[in-house]
Amino acid sequence: MKDITLQQLIDWRREFHQFPEEGWSEFVTTAKIITRLRAMGYRVQAGKKNINEQFIRGRNDNVVEKGLAAAYAQNIDPTLLAEMDGLTGCVALLDSGRPGPTIALRFDIDCVLVQETASPDHIPNQAQFASVNPGKMHACGHDGHTAIGLGIAQWLMQQRNTLNGRFKLIFQPAEEGVRGARPIAESGILDDVDYFLALHLGTVAKSNEVLVDPQGFLCTTKLDFRFYGVPAHAGADPQKGHNALAGGCHCTIQLLGIARHGDGMSQINVGVIRAGEGRNVIPAKAELQIEVRGATKEINDYMTDRAMRIAQGAAHSFDLRLETEITGEAVDLRNDPEMIEVLKQAIAEHPSLKVVSHHFGGSEDATILARRVQDKGGKALYFILGSDLTAGHHQSNFDFDEQSLLTGVELFAGCIQRLCKM
Repeated sequence: MKDITLQQLIDWRREFHQFPEEGWSEFVTTAKIITRLRAMGYRVQAGKKNINEQFIRGRNDNVVEKGLAAAYAQNIDPTLLAEMDGLTGCVALLDSGRPGPTIALRFDIDCVLVQETASPDHIPNQAQFASVNPGKMHACGHDGHTAIGLGIAQWLMQQRNTLNGRFKLIFQPAEEGVRGARPIAESGILDDVDYFLALHLGTVAKSNEVLVDPQGFLCTTKLDFRFYGVPAHAGADPQKGHNALAGGCHCTIQLLGIARHGDGMSQINVGVIRAGEGRNVIPAKAELQIEVRGATKEINDYMTDRAMRIAQGAAHSFDLRLETEITGEAVDLRNDPEMIEVLKQAIAEHPSLKVVSHHFGGSEDATILARRVQDKGGKALYFILGSDLTAGHHQSNFDFDEQSLLTGVELFAGCIQRLCKM
């Protein structure tokens, strides 16, 4: 591609890999993206213009404050941080000036809470671009997605005199935990979009493979349950206590016993339970972190409703106060056939690429953005761009084949060229 080299994409990817940031705290990442996009000539907007605060999920104030402090410590332009107004991510806007469709692409930018391996065999260690942020790592490929986003941004700007319509490049915060898409969707920024595109590197496909219509995307809801009881001395006054730990444990056992749905896959997991201060103290607080999944919205809603009812019952049984919070969500994927065909045509231009079929079996909140576009009359596509991996996603020695970065830009470009003519 003219003036877009693999080495440039690799350099961008490695820069973002070195400075990973947790969801809702990606201030340094966002500032770097905005700076590069504006240097290319884009109008870029950040903050509340892109995010409806009423729908923010799983945003921890302490994490946000630490991220903001880190950005100031790295001498990030204070005017950019003020423009973000505490909300990360950004949207680049380009208008060709000619009639045509509105096309949106989405790229997620957050990291995973994993300590990157110190192994000398790990390429980020060999090439000195491993994470410098303890306990944080780009272990899911979002650094690559961000680099692809900048690459397609550069290509679009170069081709703006040959393309029709308008373009929106969405750099989304907080995909991990499926937290960031809903507030973007509810901002309305996608409501005039005709075509929506997004991808993920790696997962179930190898280098030079493309999963054009991944199956098995599950709806999911992430839930936090907090039980509040009354503390008491376990020996002297146990009758005065209301045991939140007991309520949380009772809730856990009942949750894992929810009858599965007969119409499709349904799952529940209690991943975290925290409670207790000492062996001789009746626990006054217990927290459960839970996720439910379902093959369809109806099945996922069934699992969520049952989980809520069980938590309420446990609170009542142990005389506890209950707080519930939805911290993340995603829906199932329904790619439009016309969009799949467009992608296949773009793939056909690259003889080394192969269309494959695999079961995905996970969740991704780009589905919320896709569904918003579809509900407003547009069409959407989410695909998997294969990449050979050194380890599975979210593992400390994860890395991907950087050759895939240029392929990602080329496939997006091929799709855009075709969509502009539809």
